[in-house]
Amino acid sequence: MGWQERYDAWRASYEAAPKRRDDDRVTTLSGIPLEPVYGPHHVDLDADRIGYPGQYPYTRGVYASMYRTRPWTIRQFAGFADPEETNRRFHDLVRGGQHGLSVAFDMPTLMGLDSDDPRSLGEVGHCGVAVDSVRDMERLFDGLPLGEITTSMTINAPAVTLFCMYAVAAEKQGWKLEELGGTLQTDMFKEYIAQKEWLFPPEPHLRLIGDLVEFCTEHTPRYHPISISGYHIREAGSTAVQELAYTLADGFAYVELGMDRGLHPDEFVPRFSFFFDAHIDFFEEIAKFRAGRRIWARWLKERYGATAEKAMLMRFHTQTAGVSLTAQQPDNNIVRTAVEALAGVLGGTQSLHTNALDEVLALPSDHAAKVALRTQQILAEETGVTNVIDPLGGSWYVEWLTDEIERRCDQEFQAILDRSEDGTITSGILRGIDEGYFTSEIADAAFEFQNRMDKDDFRMVGVNAYRDDDDDELDILRIGAEVESAQNKRLSATRADRDEAALNAALDRLQAAASTDENLVPLIMDAVRADATVGEVSRTLQAVWGTYQEVPRL
Repeated sequence: MGWQERYDAWRASYEAAPKRRDDDRVTTLSGIPLEPVYGPHHVDLDADRIGYPGQYPYTRGVYASMYRTRPWTIRQFAGFADPEETNRRFHDLVRGGQHGLSVAFDMPTLMGLDSDDPRSLGEVGHCGVAVDSVRDMERLFDGLPLGEITTSMTINAPAVTLFCMYAVAAEKQGWKLEELGGTLQTDMFKEYIAQKEWLFPPEPHLRLIGDLVEFCTEHTPRYHPISISGYHIREAGSTAVQELAYTLADGFAYVELGMDRGLHPDEFVPRFSFFFDAHIDFFEEIAKFRAGRRIWARWLKERYGATAEKAMLMRFHTQTAGVSLTAQQPDNNIVRTAVEALAGVLGGTQSLHTNALDEVLALPSDHAAKVALRTQQILAEETGVTNVIDPLGGSWYVEWLTDEIERRCDQEFQAILDRSEDGTITSGILRGIDEGYFTSEIADAAFEFQNRMDKDDFRMVGVNAYRDDDDDELDILRIGAEVESAQNKRLSATRADRDEAALNAALDRLQAAASTDENLVPLIMDAVRADATVGEVSRTLQAVWGTYQEVPRL
């Protein structure tokens, strides 16, 4: 009996059996319809498209040995209150076995504001650490050798300013620029698409990113100047396909940005990295990561002419899904996070952050942060998942879903190119931002998912299934008003102690250069050496470039 005959016989038995729900309601979390079983007639297991780890098109992993050589980097996101408090948490994490540091900044810092700005009132230190000047950066990394550790900084609008502060802090420790390793997020496109934290209109932001890419290409060979981020797109309500497609499109636009500066992709793209969400649909997430590697490699080789292997590698950091966490029955979040982390690992991530069980309510407590760290260590040390590379490769279902996500991403790319005025992805994205296209698409996806929740097509334990009325109250981390007061006193002391003439001269040079094509990174570095604050650098550039107001869309 051949495969088709066996399938037909199975199908007859399946149709006769009672079902939990109609087949047309069975989909992935993102709404991709699913067959009840997959076989050889659903997918062409093309060995060239699947390949082997470390071989083009890298479907199965970017490195030949993957976790057989070393496991993923454990990079727990940390940052709260003031630099001293976060510094203590960093030291605890390093002692606990963390491999790299990852900094969360508070909302004023993310928005390019100083802690004493009236708009910062009540927000200082609450969703991350407050950093106003290079002196704060020095306190943040006190006792941590910046030339030996790698640090990821989740910052976008004022990213170049924070990079310069980090570089100057390392300089004061005695390190050279070429010794610094780490990652800066810097992904402004996803801010206009999803997260909505910006300082300037899109074009000046792109100019600043281009300056950073040029500077890092020449001076910081170990540093990754852009981490293209899908995480915030997914957290805003997108599907897995939208997350992957919009993120890769943003990456293609940054490739075009570097090429417009006269750089070849082989020169600068190897220092690009990606940041993705690992959501709760286990197989969809694994397939998303596998498809992403293949798409990136194909576009870099065929469209942008990359020849260096490292330029074709979609290396990425993963964070488990914040939006999957629930305030109800929060202990369940440990299980959700473990499943999502496992999806990231089986999808081939290079580094991983596991969310804490209380993160839906507040910044993680010490206990919750340790449980999140131990979750990764249990996966790495006890489960055997590091023993075999891409163990799901060749699965009919996983390969079909990988192909389907790739196909749907290609449709999304075409929708972006259809908006382009000059055939570039960059032009299509800029027009899409102006038209509200991305915001509308993500909002529709979020609305559709909420409808599924309301109809019980998707059941979330503790929310619309298996609810309890007696959830225990968590002892969460609370940031007191004294943090803001103390931070503002330190900021006042910095302003009183600095050389105002040197500061004003540095800011004047920066403002004058902002209307030219001079690379601004060295000038911003000079300004922060003179103790310019995040807000002062932001306002200096806004005086030339203006600010951005999103056009409301219905």
